[in-house]
Amino acid sequence: MKKKVYIAMSADFIHNGHMNIIDEGAKYGDVIIGLLTDEAIAMYKRAPLLNYESRKRIFESFKNVKEVVKQDTLDYTNNLRKIKPDYVIHGDDWQKGIQSVIREKVIEVLKEWDGKLIEVPYTVGSNCTDLEEQYRSLTNTPDNRRSKLKKLLNLKPYVTVMEASNGLSGLIVENAKEENLEEGKVKEFDAMWVSSLCDSTFKGKPDIELVDLTSRINTINEIMEVTTKPIILDGDTGGKTEHFVYNVKTLERLGVSAIIIEDKTGLKKNSLFGTEVKQILEDPDVFAEKIREGKSALATRDFMIFARLESLIAGKPISDALLRADKYIDAGADGIMIHSKEKDGEDIKKFLKQFRKKYKEVPVIVVPTTYNQFTEEELHSWGANIIIYANHLLRSAYPAMLNTAKQILKDGRSKEASEKYCTPVKEILSIIPGEK
Repeated sequence: MKKKVYIAMSADFIHNGHMNIIDEGAKYGDVIIGLLTDEAIAMYKRAPLLNYESRKRIFESFKNVKEVVKQDTLDYTNNLRKIKPDYVIHGDDWQKGIQSVIREKVIEVLKEWDGKLIEVPYTVGSNCTDLEEQYRSLTNTPDNRRSKLKKLLNLKPYVTVMEASNGLSGLIVENAKEENLEEGKVKEFDAMWVSSLCDSTFKGKPDIELVDLTSRINTINEIMEVTTKPIILDGDTGGKTEHFVYNVKTLERLGVSAIIIEDKTGLKKNSLFGTEVKQILEDPDVFAEKIREGKSALATRDFMIFARLESLIAGKPISDALLRADKYIDAGADGIMIHSKEKDGEDIKKFLKQFRKKYKEVPVIVVPTTYNQFTEEELHSWGANIIIYANHLLRSAYPAMLNTAKQILKDGRSKEASEKYCTPVKEILSIIPGEK
């Protein structure tokens, strides 16, 4: 009886490094590919370019592959104990870095039946991540980009979104990563939030819907030109229904994934002022009709319209927010955003508890700007599945720029400011496409 060889893979791209490992495994016995599911891949990096079934069919076509099985997690343990392979084959590039924890677990589990890990020398020039990034850039079409947010919502328990207001901040959101060596995961933001507050503020203008859609689209195009992640647009009130219908068609055509519009009327006042300023809620039936008309105008199923509930901002009870949510969802809203300026988060938690009794699958967005003590996992446990960090790059940029300017004024030169506050220009240029 031939021995069993287990090889775990996720790859969208099959390159010579993968083939080397499979060919090496075939020397020891029947090769079983443990193919990571779309959900497993999305939990440690971006969603795969090819879905599981497509990747499975590719591997099944290889003559040296005996079988393809699902691997639901980065951790091999469940599959290894079920299959009990004689050998596990992997490239030796996982001995250091983020995958080293996974490697140690594999070694420990294999000891249970005297299995053996065989490591194949890394194939130079076959970095799958680099190939994926090149391919994402080449296929960054409006249709592909627009559909990404819906795919992520289906693959992940929750999606994290960071504000981006220009090309550079977009590149930061695109490339920022945090490695968790204990869990063997790399975390990054899933999508970008183009905020009207931040867009206006970076232009030195008040956040009163003064910056028109043409200018907002220029910002979106700046970001889209150098990034690939899905974009959610802050659409303020959405404007007049007749205008909203045309605007959503324009955004859909550009490749934006979603717009969020709030159920207020009159001159816009920032929600974080709460009842300190006059916040006038729109008639819910009028706002529902705006959503209905917007949805009817769309050409695809990918573009989403989210209704932002301002009841709690305006001092209304949770029952008012729930009533409005019913009307907006009935009108076709793809999800809702519940907003609050309170710091304890209790009103958000209570709303979500009641909302989820009726709506199990409708996406809910939260923006924990004031109640920022809660983790993403906690917010998800309440019922949230899109979490937006709405203005943090703007707020961190302002003190950095102010301190630098004041330091230069104080010293009459830039040496101290450069040492205290400034990143080397080369480091910034390293993330700009075409600068390397």
